[in-house]
Amino acid sequence: MHASRYTSRFAPSPTGHLHLGSVYTALASFLDAKANQGFWQLRFDDLDTPRNVTGATTNILKTLETLGLHWDGEVDYQSLHLDEYHAVLENLLFEGKIYRCKCSRKDLTPIYAQTCRNQHIPANIPHSLRIKTDAREISFNDGLQGHISHNLAEQHGDFILKRRDNIVAYQFAVVLDDFRQNINHVVRGMDLLHETPKQIFLQQVLNLPTPNYVHVPILVNEKGEKLSKQTLAAAVDLTAPNLVLFNLLQLLNQNPPPALQAENVETILKWGIENWQLAQVR
Repeated sequence: MHASRYTSRFAPSPTGHLHLGSVYTALASFLDAKANQGFWQLRFDDLDTPRNVTGATTNILKTLETLGLHWDGEVDYQSLHLDEYHAVLENLLFEGKIYRCKCSRKDLTPIYAQTCRNQHIPANIPHSLRIKTDAREISFNDGLQGHISHNLAEQHGDFILKRRDNIVAYQFAVVLDDFRQNINHVVRGMDLLHETPKQIFLQQVLNLPTPNYVHVPILVNEKGEKLSKQTLAAAVDLTAPNLVLFNLLQLLNQNPPPALQAENVETILKWGIENWQLAQVR
């Protein structure tokens, strides 16, 4: 049974430290959950093992705790659920809803040409697993970005659920994760907006409920690049966590009173929850 109480999550990848852009999204998600008397859960999206960095998980936990962003319940890790992902993939393969693809990167076009869709590729040949998309329109109303509609077959094609290196794809895992954790509200960065129709399509194929989605703007550097590990974004400076939170409330357009920056973390978060206005984030 899916929880009716507002339940959200923050799901970082342990690929390094949390930078300001990550914490901006985490705070938006946290405040929206707490302003709605909801649960806020923490999950580590740690399936992409080549990118995982030793010590990153501990660092992320410490950063969240220092900023007073305390999660509800146990921390979840995708790596604990590999058997679940593979069992669902086996079932989808048996039902003919996904297929083996032996195409390498050099064979691929931006929208997959369905080269392998009707071939019978043996399991012992290196392959990825792709889902068969169809002509249906996937539409949803984003809490900040409004009405979004995609035709998956035309705009994305048959996309990958398990990579050639045997790593389960983010798109697929996150759908099962959100269902497992009873997530009914997802607040995350705009950079994932165009992935959402794929996830809704998978929810429909798997007969799973679709959460409410909110995609907040992303922070950029002086060059206009998204703050990320790739653009060498610095770790959040935790020497004055109250100032970090105050700065983020300003970036979220919540208009905190100047005197609030002198308060402690708990007081700032209490103000943030009581005065949260999601519509102002845009």
